[in-house]
Amino acid sequence: MIGVRCEEIAAAVHGELVGVDPAAVVDGAVVTDSREAVPGGLFVALPGERVDGHDFVPAVTESGVTVSLTTRPVDGYPCIVVADAQQALGDLAALVISRLPDLTIIGLTGSSGKTSTKDLIAQLLAPYGPTVAAIGSQNNEIGHPRTALKADFTTRFLVAEMGARHVGDITYLCRITPPKVGLVLNVGHSHIGEFGSQDAIAVAKGELVEAVRPGGTAILNADDPRVAAMASRTQETVVTWGEAAGADVRATDVELDPLGRPSFTLQIGGEEHAVQLQVIGEHQVANALAAAAAVQAVGLTPAQIAEGLSAATAASKWRMEVTERPDGVTVINDAYNANPESVRAALKALVAIGRARSARTWAVLGPMGELGDSHTEEHDGIGRLAVRLDVQRLLVVGEAARPIHLGASLEGSWGNESAYVDTMDEALELLGKELQQGDVVLVKASRFVGLDKLATALIEEATLTEESGQ
Repeated sequence: MIGVRCEEIAAAVHGELVGVDPAAVVDGAVVTDSREAVPGGLFVALPGERVDGHDFVPAVTESGVTVSLTTRPVDGYPCIVVADAQQALGDLAALVISRLPDLTIIGLTGSSGKTSTKDLIAQLLAPYGPTVAAIGSQNNEIGHPRTALKADFTTRFLVAEMGARHVGDITYLCRITPPKVGLVLNVGHSHIGEFGSQDAIAVAKGELVEAVRPGGTAILNADDPRVAAMASRTQETVVTWGEAAGADVRATDVELDPLGRPSFTLQIGGEEHAVQLQVIGEHQVANALAAAAAVQAVGLTPAQIAEGLSAATAASKWRMEVTERPDGVTVINDAYNANPESVRAALKALVAIGRARSARTWAVLGPMGELGDSHTEEHDGIGRLAVRLDVQRLLVVGEAARPIHLGASLEGSWGNESAYVDTMDEALELLGKELQQGDVVLVKASRFVGLDKLATALIEEATLTEESGQ
């Protein structure tokens, strides 16, 4: 973090200095995990499900932090006492960002594809100036300000991924990091159980468009009617991307190689350039177009964009990570999160890879979270889609995902290709018996289910078997 005096922090977060030298400076990392505390930094004492951050104030002080943000005094230790530590974290980040006038902020949101697109944008920008972006999906009211606080006077670009569970969430995040460029990817079903409808999700996502700073640019998906309609929510420049004939940034001649990586002709700025992506799945073309439009808005040329897209790699774990096992089985770990749109995209990528390799395909699927009243319908639809795409084997894990199995079974064109098990141990046992050399296995579910552990076990089990010579 840039250097800020404790008295300035206290004023910004409406806090009280307790046992702190007002002139003491915080110029180290701001952390919420005591294990990450560093000399000169600041610790935010948040309440947790199992522990209270206040219990770690003595330890972080011994580690050298300048001060802790707390909601009560901790006797004998330097604290800035506030009413709400999470709110104070956001206020501190807003203070720091306000002192970086030369920083260009690109904000992005969407129901799916946020993290992959964020990673592409960050890699495109990095050669042209110091760039800060979240690691993984740190896009909420805690992760977002922590990412913003990593920016300093040398930072040229901040790529701010923004998630939302309620109307008003993105407006709050944009107050911390006012965007010069605001990108909306799509309006899908993620968190629809919280919002109630896609129209409500569109209201929330469109808050980013409304927050674009004067002279800035809104980047909108021309293929999503709810996103395209957001053009009316800004007076700033609007740039569109997608398959629509009138889109400003488009892709033609899309093809997939045997690893499922798309190539295409990028049409942007009146020019055409060949692109060969290193990430997997045809859905990544849309992410690439969105990223291209965003970085063009901050000055990159079409040639620079095409070169950068062709070089960019997957940067966040458990998102279409492909591992070739020693026994010839390919495991695709896409188990970080799941919603109907991302599962459909992953199934299509699986089928494309299997077709290119003439390989048998497996989809190991767990439940998707936060779908509310549409839970059964959406899961049933995924099962039916697996049949229509001709995924050879479907393995459904967990009671909440059972409608996937039922939908596949009722689709009518399958025999016993779909199986259901209650637990991951049962899934591993079945896979251990039935996987064959050359099979391609996709593992996909919402992260709370823990199927990422199943994917890891599939990979490690084969490695151990190979090393032991069994």
